[in-house]
Amino acid sequence: MTPIRPSICVFCGSRDGDDPAYGTAAETLGTRIAEQGWRLVYGAGDVGLMGRVARSTQSAGGETFGVIPVHLFQREVGKRDLSTFIVTENMHERKKVMFMNSDAIVVLPGGAGSLDEFFEVLTWGQLGLHEKPILVLNINGYWDPLRALIDHVIERGFADASLTAFIEFVDDVPTLMSRLSEQLD
Repeated sequence: MTPIRPSICVFCGSRDGDDPAYGTAAETLGTRIAEQGWRLVYGAGDVGLMGRVARSTQSAGGETFGVIPVHLFQREVGKRDLSTFIVTENMHERKKVMFMNSDAIVVLPGGAGSLDEFFEVLTWGQLGLHEKPILVLNINGYWDPLRALIDHVIERGFADASLTAFIEFVDDVPTLMSRLSEQLD
């Protein structure tokens, strides 16, 4: 019987962003996921950071599990050559399938969709619905405004300070991989 390997859900942009470091981080992360023998779970797109992390995982011999809603298939260029490729009816189902098939969540730079995904899993954690680690890859300070927003929400009394215990911000892929290894072993 083959042992079950950890699956890492990566939320990230369907664009590359304005800093080449974001693409480099996505590619490095994909390679490292494969090298660890872990499975990548992601949004099944072949564009932007999504495409970069998936292609890098595949190039390094890793397993990929992609989930895309039917209405984004053309826009995000659904990547059909994945180990597992699932088409859902809507975004809610996409997030649920990605979450249910992962052991940890990683958030790379991204836009409104990545924020939506992040806040949903953060809320689920806060409500006690899961204990999966949530790590935010803060390449070149991209997510500093998010960290400030969370601090602001706490300071203004709309969340308890314990909210920060559900999230870990890390600045680079080596640190991210180290933290994932510690939390998944």
